[in-house]
Amino acid sequence: MIGFLRGKVVSAKPTQIILDVNGVGYLVNISISTFEKISDQNEISLFIHTHVREDALSLYGFYTEAEKEMFELLISISGIGPKVALSILSGITVDELQNAIQTENVSRLVSVPGVGRKTAERVVLELKSKVGFIETTVSKGIDYTVKQEAVLALTTLGYNQKIAEKVVRDLLSENSSITLEDLIRKSLSELNK
Repeated sequence: MIGFLRGKVVSAKPTQIILDVNGVGYLVNISISTFEKISDQNEISLFIHTHVREDALSLYGFYTEAEKEMFELLISISGIGPKVALSILSGITVDELQNAIQTENVSRLVSVPGVGRKTAERVVLELKSKVGFIETTVSKGIDYTVKQEAVLALTTLGYNQKIAEKVVRDLLSENSSITLEDLIRKSLSELNK
């Protein structure tokens, strides 16, 4: 499975981009919020969810890990597929979605295009106990590029992505202004304990 891509933007539309990664063009579906964050950048990094069906293999890209995690929670709900989940994330930020779920604000979810009352109620019911675990580092002011680069460096060195993400996240929560070099160095020392 593909978990992360970094490359040059060949073509960009609000819901899809073509990303050139070492000469291979990947068609990646994105949310409008991701598009807004990457639209002025030439080279980007995206967290990827690979969605496999019997008739298609689709890539969904996210600027933040929190957005990817929320997408994966949304598609775990019966009746919500990747397109609906992407449309939800295009109409509401991860922080707002978390808040709406935790406060059971069904009307806020219904205001998102493509979400009816039944779907909104199902989202609240099924995700209320799960959304507290998504760490939205936006609210903590952490630079995503540093986080992404550190995780990529560690996975390139052969470390498990989930473990690398946890170590990097823990170190960033201790010191959000840490440099990339120090973050990688401290992460390696944590991973080698």
